[in-house]
Amino acid sequence: MTRLLLRCLPAALGVIVAGSIVVFALLRLIPGDPAASLAGPVRAPAGAPNVIVVLLDDMGYADIGPFGSEIPTPALQRLADEGFAFTNYHTTPVCSPARAAVLTGLNPHRAGFATVANSDHGFPGVRLELGEDVSTLAEVLHGAGYATAAVGKWHLTRDSLIHEGADNSSWPVQRGVDHYYGSLEGLNSSFHPNQIVRDNTVVQVEETPEDYYITDDYTDEALRFIQGTRASAPQEQRPFYLDFAHTAMHGPLGAKKSDLAKYRGRYSEGWDALRRERHARQIDLGIIPPETPLPEAVGRLGKEVIDWESLDGETKNLYARYQEVYAAMVDSIDQSLSLIIDLLDDLGEKDNTLIVFTSDNGGSAEGGPEGTRSYFSRFDHVPGLPEDWTADVNRDPAFIGGPRLMAHYPEGSGMVSNTPFRFYKGQTFAGGVRVPLLLSWPAGLSAGGLREQYQYATDLTPTILDLVGVPHPSTVNGTRHGVPVKDIDGVSFAPVPGDASHPSTRPEQYAEFGGNRGLYRDGWKILTNHRPGTPFEDAEWELYHVDEDPNEIHDLAGEFPDLVRDLAARWERLAWENTVFPLNDHSDPRAELRRPADGVYGEAVTLLPGTPKLERWRSSRLTQLRSFEVVIDVTVAEGNSGVLVSHGDQGGGYVVWVDAGRVWLAVNEYGELHETSVPVPSGRRTVRLHSAALADFRTTWTLEVDGSSAEIPEVWALLGMAPFSGIDVGVNRGGPVIWDNYVAHGSWRYSGTLHSVRYEPGERAPYSPEVLAEIARDSAEVFD
Repeated sequence: MTRLLLRCLPAALGVIVAGSIVVFALLRLIPGDPAASLAGPVRAPAGAPNVIVVLLDDMGYADIGPFGSEIPTPALQRLADEGFAFTNYHTTPVCSPARAAVLTGLNPHRAGFATVANSDHGFPGVRLELGEDVSTLAEVLHGAGYATAAVGKWHLTRDSLIHEGADNSSWPVQRGVDHYYGSLEGLNSSFHPNQIVRDNTVVQVEETPEDYYITDDYTDEALRFIQGTRASAPQEQRPFYLDFAHTAMHGPLGAKKSDLAKYRGRYSEGWDALRRERHARQIDLGIIPPETPLPEAVGRLGKEVIDWESLDGETKNLYARYQEVYAAMVDSIDQSLSLIIDLLDDLGEKDNTLIVFTSDNGGSAEGGPEGTRSYFSRFDHVPGLPEDWTADVNRDPAFIGGPRLMAHYPEGSGMVSNTPFRFYKGQTFAGGVRVPLLLSWPAGLSAGGLREQYQYATDLTPTILDLVGVPHPSTVNGTRHGVPVKDIDGVSFAPVPGDASHPSTRPEQYAEFGGNRGLYRDGWKILTNHRPGTPFEDAEWELYHVDEDPNEIHDLAGEFPDLVRDLAARWERLAWENTVFPLNDHSDPRAELRRPADGVYGEAVTLLPGTPKLERWRSSRLTQLRSFEVVIDVTVAEGNSGVLVSHGDQGGGYVVWVDAGRVWLAVNEYGELHETSVPVPSGRRTVRLHSAALADFRTTWTLEVDGSSAEIPEVWALLGMAPFSGIDVGVNRGGPVIWDNYVAHGSWRYSGTLHSVRYEPGERAPYSPEVLAEIARDSAEVFD
């Protein structure tokens, strides 16, 4: 165990991205010789199945009707009624690893995704891009002759590779998908997406429609793909595969007014009562055994969740609003699925469609004990923040759920999502990894009710391929044709739906994320609850007999020390076999080290009018936790107005614009707005914006024109994933930094002549994670 307890050199960037929901639609077995069909891109035989994959974020075990939720989900209920509910399905603690496991059949570390795709550690288990020797479900089905598409979230390409100039070998179109429309990021705004990609090109949207909602946008695109494919290639000619990955349910939370109206006042009784109601309903449905107790309310690191009855009325109303928004989002996702099912009905293909529905991890605690109306100041994960850091900007609760505010629910709501289990996403306890799984295929499998077998995320790809009759190839088809691929770790559970007594095909599975470890074997489970920044040996193994204690209440480690030692040794062996080491708990400063070639993104750059919006990560290299200057070369004439440069959105950012003979600067401090201005004479002028990084994560902003200057002193630095929208010159596309300007002028393209905007990055703040990482690296080299 000595090597297991060594702290890793780099640690993951502390971004936890929330869960996904996966829906697979399949049809009858492919006739003929499947191996022959994989030899090249041949057309699938008549009658071959369609495959639809729908993925979401952050949905816990109890969030859908078939698993005890009060939220009406008729589309999902139809799947449960026509098929099977797998009540003992497990996944990974966070989303990128889960997506990698589901879509490749590989254990996440072997697929290169030990963590979310927002860092760059340099070890095989955390390469955070799909390797050439990793084959996706899309590639396998494309090789069998399928028309393929992906819509929505991808998050299988690390953040430094999601700009248009990057190597896109881990983008969807290069991984077996003919057409792609969606977001390469792990999260997004529901109303003003920071980046949408079509195929391999970023879509530049000048004005986001007033009624835009990302779930609807994705759904329309999915429906168009199905309709277009069917019109051009009837099923008898070519089947299709659709990977549909919603941005919901990840924060920041947002819902349409029409959906929110359904839930106003529904959650006034609070999370304690709601959790008890869901627990009772789960017992009535048979989802959990009647004797299953409801654990005490517990927060992410073992602290008690706030007792609802201890809150005052105003706070109860605030917290209830978060739950209303979350419920409205679940409702919207079910509506989306209903539209897809209705289309399949209209095409006469629904009964011959297998749908598998699951979540990539449990409900989240990232909103903190009290939730937040300033998501990016709460979702920061930067070490050393001062005690007075504002993690919840005091904004009008009426804005929660809408486009003017970036919100996330409190920890108590995440606890409700994970009923009847303890803990949250990011942890290896059941609350983080035990999620719903629905399977329905009326033409191929008779409805069978509940299935209690333990299965794991890696088992989905081999199960799908088994059911449709396509073997997993030994080499890749498509753009990397002939490249040998890794053997998958998943095991098909195709026999289980037809036989309730069939044993689980997955008797053992390891887990690890952020130093939290776990191992399931034959009804027993060991795990740790590691506190970041502490030695790994401080988190002792706990032991649970989950066959009898499914929500992991009774720790039996003291009673069965030999079993603990045996399972712990087995975990370490599997960890070495799956490239889990070195362990990361997201606390080592060297987590922020990037490959040397990425240093070029922090060098000065001149942006010309017409330049597409720079992507978030690329923009952050120029500005985040460092001093920088923006030099704007502009000609101003009487009556000219509009944006000169913008960076950010309602979640945080800054913008410089011209209006009424003045140049204006506004800094959106995670929702709190600060403005100043100086006069600007007509003619060709140089406008300078200087941002100075001060001590304790503070920043001063200075605007200068022709010797006149104005200052915004000492506001909080924009850090983490803020500003979330990238740099725009001459316009504020997408999410607005200033809401009133957006209402009055839209994107407000500058009406005069803008010559150029130059970013000149300066010194990084001494507390910058990059600086701390370099210091830690250099200190370590002294002892090498």
